[in-house]
Amino acid sequence: MSSAVKTIVCFGDSNTWGYDPETNARFSPDRRWTGVLQATLGTGYRVIEGGLNGRTTTVDDPIYPDRNGRDYLPPCLESHAPFDLVTIMLGTNDLKERFHRSASDIAESAGILADFAKRTPFGPNGTSPQVLLISPPPVTLLTELDEMFAGSVEKSRRFAHFYAGRAERYGVHFFDAGSVIRCSDLDGIHFEAAEHDTLGRAIAEKIKSILS
Repeated sequence: MSSAVKTIVCFGDSNTWGYDPETNARFSPDRRWTGVLQATLGTGYRVIEGGLNGRTTTVDDPIYPDRNGRDYLPPCLESHAPFDLVTIMLGTNDLKERFHRSASDIAESAGILADFAKRTPFGPNGTSPQVLLISPPPVTLLTELDEMFAGSVEKSRRFAHFYAGRAERYGVHFFDAGSVIRCSDLDGIHFEAAEHDTLGRAIAEKIKSILS
């Protein structure tokens, strides 16, 4: 592979993994936003998917183990080094009622991950990589998840504000996913295929502006 190819690592939860709210299965690679990102960016880029269902920012889940993003981020980044940019889109799972977390605390936790990534030597030639912190879109119409995510709708509507502040504080790039897409009313937290397509194209433009 040519050294001119730029590598992008996408670190996230089920919406980066590609969970389909209609079938509860996984979207095919070309329909996931990361796949759309790869297709839109073209051959000069390589996109590495790092999504996991249920992943949180910095908290341990008492029901689903091994979902703490803070624990997995360091080995994930080191295993894919060197890379040019990492996207971090986490926080939706932190809204679960059992965690009792505020929108501000969730954004701070996401910011801590972004700050860690920024300070690694995993960019080109041992430099620091670029980091793009993405605030998840607000939760919409909760159906069977309404009890698990009780109180999450109002909290998630404040994500963009707090995530933008943390991105500025830690000196990383920011993108508000809710500015271009919305979560599906099928379950309130996942993206339908059309939203994956829109998000992938929007993130591609943002990345090109960062790495140009």
